[in-house]
Amino acid sequence: MLEENNHEVIIPQEHAGLRLDKSLATLFPQYSRAKIQSWINSQQVSIDGQFHAPRYSVSGGEKVVLNAVLEDQNAQHLAENIPLDIVFEDEHLIVINKPVGLVVHPGAGNPQGTLMNALLHHHAEQSTLPRAGIVHRLDKDTSGVMVVAKSIEAHAGLSDLLQERKIDRHYYAVVRGQLISGGTINEPIGRHAHDRTKMAISERGKPASTHYKIIKKFKRHTWVDVKLDTGRTHQIRVHFSAKNYPLVGDTLYAPRIQRVANVPDELNQNLCDFSRQALHAYKLSFEHPITHEHVSWDVEMPHDMLDLIENLTKYSSI
Repeated sequence: MLEENNHEVIIPQEHAGLRLDKSLATLFPQYSRAKIQSWINSQQVSIDGQFHAPRYSVSGGEKVVLNAVLEDQNAQHLAENIPLDIVFEDEHLIVINKPVGLVVHPGAGNPQGTLMNALLHHHAEQSTLPRAGIVHRLDKDTSGVMVVAKSIEAHAGLSDLLQERKIDRHYYAVVRGQLISGGTINEPIGRHAHDRTKMAISERGKPASTHYKIIKKFKRHTWVDVKLDTGRTHQIRVHFSAKNYPLVGDTLYAPRIQRVANVPDELNQNLCDFSRQALHAYKLSFEHPITHEHVSWDVEMPHDMLDLIENLTKYSSI
């Protein structure tokens, strides 16, 4: 799908001496400089009715006419009628409650049936946005709230908010072991040296910061509220596993059988049967990239985590 994108603007006098592509990148922050350069080179941008190269030096006061086409960036991906649990939607954003088992991006082993495929069906214009508007992700078996851009302006705004760490993301997690108190884990995360499917604490990794506070202690487990400053792949799972408090059900970072001593068999069975990491993104809040109002959404935990916490509470009182 192709979408026309037309703008007219006067170059400010203070831009005198700047390259054309740099001036336009400042005037149209929703587009990358590389995209603007491609439009200039394909004569989709005129300056006082003339076409110039990206390096052209502007004088200030020129009239710029941008008649560009946003190409379909997701043509290789199918639009699929996959139900979405939509929490909020306006002309710029979609907020969804992602269920357990839904993969966010198509990839090896998951070419179809993903959130991206669902978005392309729900709103066809998503095809003109990078990754169909997806700016952050949740693991396949992590449930919870996600925001997706519906416009190029919102995509740029959300990307900036993420980079500037201005999107608050809160999670519920149930970990093995009894934490003494809340705290912060500041450990860099990078790709595992030997297992490319995993991440690990690594001096060569990117900075990662995870804040947590205790909601409830059980005999052998802890229910925690987690807030992320950064959003590295598997961040919460890696950080808690590295501190010897792996998430219940996380077979990638805690592959051992999760039976624990001195608890009833029924609880051990529930722990062993819990088939995914006990992690749920329950809250998302930030400044709307277009309206600039503060927005916030909460979504309830799915039944499997509610049942797990209920059982841990029940058997901790015995």
